[in-house]
Amino acid sequence: MQSITDIDLGTPKRKSDKTVTLEVDGVAVTVPEGSSVMFAAGAAGRTVPKLCSTDTLEAFGSCRLCLVEIEGRRGYPASCTTPAEPGMKIRTQSPRLADLRRGVMELYISDHPLDCLTCPANGHCELQDMAGAVGLREVRYGFEGENHLHEEKDTSNPYFTFDPSKCIVCMRCVRACDEIQGTLALTIDGRGFASKISPGQNQPFMDSECVSCGACVQACPTATLMEKSVYQYGQPDRVVETTCAYCGVGCTFKAEVKGNQVVRMVPSKEGAANEGHSCVKGRFAFGYTTHPVRILKPMVR
Repeated sequence: MQSITDIDLGTPKRKSDKTVTLEVDGVAVTVPEGSSVMFAAGAAGRTVPKLCSTDTLEAFGSCRLCLVEIEGRRGYPASCTTPAEPGMKIRTQSPRLADLRRGVMELYISDHPLDCLTCPANGHCELQDMAGAVGLREVRYGFEGENHLHEEKDTSNPYFTFDPSKCIVCMRCVRACDEIQGTLALTIDGRGFASKISPGQNQPFMDSECVSCGACVQACPTATLMEKSVYQYGQPDRVVETTCAYCGVGCTFKAEVKGNQVVRMVPSKEGAANEGHSCVKGRFAFGYTTHPVRILKPMVR
């Protein structure tokens, strides 16, 4: 999960000397060439629902929540994978779009545990937020058919848990492991309804190629991948920006704190040295912050 103060634009910001001007819900907006329609909507102050998209990863277009209407174009394209073009006229809200988005979200929720009150991500869960954003109020399909609600939780990693019963197979963790860390420790096992996230060939996390960098945890939009510290202390209530104390690289972090207890460390996307990523020590080995023998003043010889 991203930091509680991060604003997610959905797709990465493009760098280009050329710009494109288009219209989103009647508002003219100019964005760098190569930007997505979703990014343009955000620049125009419009929010498009999303689950598989995040601005730290390339667009994937699997969740189908970010559908929009484009004047003169048939169907309802995904805004995350549709490039912004000059003169486009985009509509992000309409009765038809609302019905489509509710239908998609209804399918997600029909195979997801309804344990929000006891879920560690409660109050900071993108799936929960998007269900509210699309106006979902009931699930017509029931929970008696085939589902993944009884999948066993993997707690083998010392820093985070993997609960496949909460997974929506958005592929954000797999893509983060590939695009950000480059370890390729995660993959999709199976096809269709049987597809699921797997560390290696159905191995526990501790037996896989995982290096515990935490990129997958930060990318996950649900409580599927969650820091064990959040289970222990609950959701943080404030953020302190700091620099990692372990080595000379100078990675920038957002320390999420509850009282005086650090709950988790989230790499800052604006960090010049780390650009939103970190190693295992910077992200998870923050126990020294409250250790009783920590040196708080310079030692005078």
